[in-house]
Amino acid sequence: MKLAKIIAVGLSAVMLTTGFSVSAFAAQTTESTVSTPGFKTYDALYAHAVLNSEDTQAWLRWQSVHDEDFNEIDSNKKYFFLPSSANGEKVDIYNAYSSPITINGVTVDSHKSGSIPYNTNVEYKVNAGGKNFTLIFMKSTAESAVYINNDNADGNGTELITYLNRDKSNSASATAAIIDADGTIETADVKKIKGRGNSTWGKAKKPYNVTFKDNVTIGSMDKCKKFSMLANYQDDSLSRNRFLYDLSDAVDMPYASDSRYVDFYSDGYYWGSYQMCQKIDTGKTNLLSDIDDKGYLNDDGSINENFQFVCEVDASATDDDYHFTSSSGNKITLKTPELAPGDKGYNEVKNYVKNKFDSFYNAIKSSTENLADYADVDSVTKIYLINELGKNWDSGVSSLYFTYKQDENGNWKFYGSPVWDYDNSLGNAKGVEWDLGNIGVNDYEQYSGWWCKYKDKGKNSSSTNNVMNLISRNKNVIKAAPQVWFEDFVPALKTFMSSGVSEGEIYSSDVYYNYLKGSAEMNYKSGWLLNTGSWIADHSKLNVATFDYSTGKYTVSNTVTKYSNNFDGKYNYCADWLTSRAAWLSNEMYADYEPSNPRIENDLNNDGILDVRDATALQLYIAESATLDIEGVKMADINKDGIIDVRDVTALQQIIAQ
Repeated sequence: MKLAKIIAVGLSAVMLTTGFSVSAFAAQTTESTVSTPGFKTYDALYAHAVLNSEDTQAWLRWQSVHDEDFNEIDSNKKYFFLPSSANGEKVDIYNAYSSPITINGVTVDSHKSGSIPYNTNVEYKVNAGGKNFTLIFMKSTAESAVYINNDNADGNGTELITYLNRDKSNSASATAAIIDADGTIETADVKKIKGRGNSTWGKAKKPYNVTFKDNVTIGSMDKCKKFSMLANYQDDSLSRNRFLYDLSDAVDMPYASDSRYVDFYSDGYYWGSYQMCQKIDTGKTNLLSDIDDKGYLNDDGSINENFQFVCEVDASATDDDYHFTSSSGNKITLKTPELAPGDKGYNEVKNYVKNKFDSFYNAIKSSTENLADYADVDSVTKIYLINELGKNWDSGVSSLYFTYKQDENGNWKFYGSPVWDYDNSLGNAKGVEWDLGNIGVNDYEQYSGWWCKYKDKGKNSSSTNNVMNLISRNKNVIKAAPQVWFEDFVPALKTFMSSGVSEGEIYSSDVYYNYLKGSAEMNYKSGWLLNTGSWIADHSKLNVATFDYSTGKYTVSNTVTKYSNNFDGKYNYCADWLTSRAAWLSNEMYADYEPSNPRIENDLNNDGILDVRDATALQLYIAESATLDIEGVKMADINKDGIIDVRDVTALQQIIAQ
């Protein structure tokens, strides 16, 4: 090795460890053969998502930290917010300045690209365009990155997101690149992207709906054309929607939206960490793949006697929405079929859905009707338990979806699905003080206490038209809830509380954290704030609760767990609140749980045989040398004296001997 090269390498190592650039020393000029950005560039540096790639879409420019009006806070400090696909040692940089630049000892000529070695979270000094900058590289851990570009979205030279953010009605086509963490690049055409949401659209970090021209896959999701990009702006853990969507999938709720953590870039700008979800829409490869949105029409153009539909309880529905007000006073929006005035069947479809919903509502509210004649009780119970688990502030008010279709026996019924919009849940929101006072709830932020049966019902009144409130008090749902909870929810929640599980419908908490950690840190460093306003609850401390499913014992820790005001703290608070809430609900429903497949009386080890092994299992349980399952513990008090001890072993031995 030549002496000069040895010196250069040594200096590079020294400067990297001290946080300074070697650009003050003799620099090495390099030129890469990679592509250049396929959209309009400015006086800036651009980095590509994948090393040595010929792709023109996945470029991002360096940027400064911004406030929520997108004003730069320190224009002399720049960041590259790299996706998870970026090489961990080198990155291809495109120099859009009119003169050469040098980074970490490597010079890149004007309008050329070069491969730059880097370390994350190290300050490099760069002179570009006659100005001195400090540059820091950050790298995501998200499952994927999505680049959507159109530098002329309105035909007047306006970049895509600037144009979309002006008005939610604005939409545009675009080109795109989807890059998974392993560096796989899928290019695609975007047929349409536009803003979405109600209250969330009014926030600085905005959500969008995206329709691709062809099916695409994002982070190993099934191929799909229509996605919703959730900003999760009001959720400092960035995870509440993901947790409950995945949980609904794990408990086998129909039409559970699959989703991934992604970093979102447009026209070279990093817009933050998003959750890319399957949109609630029909179509062969979309979420509602088996719902026929044209099923309301017969071949001759007349209206079908019965047909599938998806509707939403939505108190904020406006005249711009295809909706009606039910006999109970609830605003109901039709999501599919979604017709416009003048369309064939516009009024007929609306009246049909209204009549079906009114019958469903009356069955929910009735003390004599059998809900199973109108609805799939299992899925309606599950959507109630999702809302109860989350203490969802919007429970029964908005984003409560029902699908009307035939069951396996050909009977037309309502299904509680799909689940949607849970950022104001899992201990996130404080709620409205006067509203909580009116319904008599003073523990809304806590993981204990029932919620759905109080929502929108005055404490001095017995009436309400809140659909979820009525579902929670329906006799069929009350009967089904403990069994559904312990046989469907508890196994899924145990997976969440385990570690290292990254396959299946729901992952363990540590896996979600590892996917999100780097993306969240970039999100908040770029300018999005933690604790966005007075609406967000205090996430600084918690007395964590646990439930021992082998003994039925509920425990609240005497030690306060404290959470720091950063992503780690906010994520851990959310996860702990979720598991503590699950513990409280388990304790409340434990006594009412009856297994769907009852086993032999006193078969404590659940092997289908009553014999001496059951007495041994009981002895080991009493000696704390082994555990029993939930039903085994319930059976263990053989002599019914309220105590599980050696006398129960004796009683069981006598039963076995007889």
